[in-house]
Amino acid sequence: MGMLGSTAEGPQRRGLWVLMLLLSVAIYGSHAPLLTLCKVDGAIPFSSTSVVVLVELTKLALSLLSLLREPPAPAVSWHHAAPFALSALLYAANNNLVVHMQLFMDPSTFQVLSNLKILSTALLHSLLLRRRLGPRRWLALLLLLGAGLCYSCGGLRGRGVPGGMRLHVTPVGLVLLCVYCLISGLSAVYTEAILKAQPLPLGLQNVFLYFFGVLLNLAGSLWGGAEGGFLRGFSPWLLLVVLGQALNGLIMSVVMKHSSNITRLFIISCSILVNALLSVALFDLQLTLLFFVAVACIGLAVHLYYGVT
Repeated sequence: MGMLGSTAEGPQRRGLWVLMLLLSVAIYGSHAPLLTLCKVDGAIPFSSTSVVVLVELTKLALSLLSLLREPPAPAVSWHHAAPFALSALLYAANNNLVVHMQLFMDPSTFQVLSNLKILSTALLHSLLLRRRLGPRRWLALLLLLGAGLCYSCGGLRGRGVPGGMRLHVTPVGLVLLCVYCLISGLSAVYTEAILKAQPLPLGLQNVFLYFFGVLLNLAGSLWGGAEGGFLRGFSPWLLLVVLGQALNGLIMSVVMKHSSNITRLFIISCSILVNALLSVALFDLQLTLLFFVAVACIGLAVHLYYGVT
């Protein structure tokens, strides 16, 4: 199998595929540092629901533009669009669940425990899509989980700050975490399944997905209300966040259409490297031994999963 599940043939297409994956790694890795740069006096000045709506609108606009470059689509009906409503609903539910989970655990605990979605996604990918992974590949995915746990538990440290961390989570938080991991895996695997099942252009499928995404998230934003205005706290850094997340959403659609969610898991894990380097450069943080353990785990996982048997 090619680099991270690439199915492209020929040097040019393979090169474009690798560049696309590297761009996705860079966007994932830069997300948290960019959000930190958006803070004003240590607080996030914008509404997270407004940002999600803007991201969905941007993805929808880019998907509509992409249709101009694709051949005319075959006749479509609501039967083609309807499955994407459930996909958008699952994604919207997961985004809202992340916010509510913060009430029952501290952010550091969430960062550590949310790595468990690697296993939930892999299990659902294997069970629902009937993809047998084998012991070697399961070991690779466990190494990815270990890398995420190592990095989250202390891969970065402030200068002069002692290492180590204590996890704090309530029983309700653990239940919500299980639901979060289940919905996260289910939304990804379900979306992959419908993208591959329909003989429609990816651009048109994205239009269906993001149309429902805009409707659901806009309804949620209007229901909750955006205190201080919809564009409160908007800045050039936040614009970069919105554009990056929108572009990454489109890249993930390509990955799920032509590769799999397992490739997506590897992309997210590899983004640890970008996140760490930016954090060191921008915020004067230090790399710890756990960071290098995480890097070693990722390298070994890539070799086990994609290496020649």
